[in-house]
Amino acid sequence: EQLMLIDFLHEYLGLTGSRLGCGQGVCHACVVILDNADGSSEEVRSCITGASFFDGKKIRTVEAHATCDESGKPVALSPVQQKFLEHFSFQCGGCTPGFVNATTVLIERLKRQPIERSKVEETITEALNAHICRCTGYVRYYEAVKDLVLNTAGLVRNV
Repeated sequence: EQLMLIDFLHEYLGLTGSRLGCGQGVCHACVVILDNADGSSEEVRSCITGASFFDGKKIRTVEAHATCDESGKPVALSPVQQKFLEHFSFQCGGCTPGFVNATTVLIERLKRQPIERSKVEETITEALNAHICRCTGYVRYYEAVKDLVLNTAGLVRNV
């Protein structure tokens, strides 16, 4: 039996930010970001993907988003994390790492391929739709992401 990435992250690297929710790849709380060679990024569910799949690949976990000082202490949140705090997006926090990673992937994609203003809500729904929040905090997550997308230069074309 193969060791799943989430177990490797938790047990061997001490990176416990990714959450084990359902353990079946349904809730997306466990997603990590896979950075592709072409500069794009994508979400990968770490509870159903073996650690060996990631051999030689670059991934980011939720721990990688904040800016840290020399000692590793966080000194500034990422824009995604900051917007989630400003909008009080999460309650229990179980799903938050997945939403942070999904939104980060979305923002990176929009930096490469901006969208029309009329497509913002549809695009956010597509990006976050697979993520399950057991506390039903969806509205606040979506509001935070919409705020971030609309107020970050270069993500939206005003057509």
